[in-house]
Amino acid sequence: MAATAAERAAAHRLFRAAFEEDLGGSGDITSRACVPAGQGARLAVVSREAGRLAGLAFVPTLLRAFAVEQSCRLIVHAADGEPITAGQCVAELTGPAATLLTIERTLLNTLARLSGIATLTAAYVAAVSHTRAAIYDTRKTTPGWRLLEKYAVRAGGGKNHRLGLYDAVLLKDNHRLLWQRGGRSGSLAELVRLVRSRVPEGTFVEIEVDTLQELHDALAGEPDAVLLDNMSPALLREAVAVRDRVAPRVVLEASGGITLKTVGAVAETGVDRISVGALTHSFHWLDFTAELTPAP
Repeated sequence: MAATAAERAAAHRLFRAAFEEDLGGSGDITSRACVPAGQGARLAVVSREAGRLAGLAFVPTLLRAFAVEQSCRLIVHAADGEPITAGQCVAELTGPAATLLTIERTLLNTLARLSGIATLTAAYVAAVSHTRAAIYDTRKTTPGWRLLEKYAVRAGGGKNHRLGLYDAVLLKDNHRLLWQRGGRSGSLAELVRLVRSRVPEGTFVEIEVDTLQELHDALAGEPDAVLLDNMSPALLREAVAVRDRVAPRVVLEASGGITLKTVGAVAETGVDRISVGALTHSFHWLDFTAELTPAP
């Protein structure tokens, strides 16, 4: 699985910040004090848990950000998006021992975080595999990490919602509140049409609704998608029936407190998309370790 140029650039910025954060102005004083000059080593990156791999594509970027790409050699034994087993070596690095120790923590943190997201996403995707529903992420991401975390969602088989406030419209309750402020009584359909007239042609326009009445109103404005917020499976089934009858081309997205225990039932209602904030805010870091072997 390949990373985009924008994702690699975001990774480089993060790794440069990690370099400054970890090395400060003095560098790795522990390794400098006790590792013999000229000592080479092999660093094997091993997963201690089964899961879905993500983040390996950014290791070359990490080496460049730490300015050690000329002295370290990377050998990969797996690819992002692949399932991995406990005890599996996913990559090896060879080079100066002190250098390998310098990059070790940032490397492991990146793989643990992104593989954790990919692993949780894969579990959600598997839970809805018998339906047509796709699993989407949200903007509930770590500041600075959004592009990498959304990359990890794709590695787990999920799909990306909008990247930010700049690339798609999502009209939520607070937008509607401000739209109606001052006595304006315009319908949701009118709001959708107004917004579409004010954004670049081709912009994806989605609106959030809480009731079937609001859904009827919103569909009349022909949005690209309607977000069904915190609806029960029974209500979602009714919403799907309304959409199929009134505006079959409009995408329906379910959202709000959906868990691994409930996502299957939500998917079985016939919605097209299910957005899950937990993918990027409630995941378990996958456990990786670095096994160092000194060169003869």
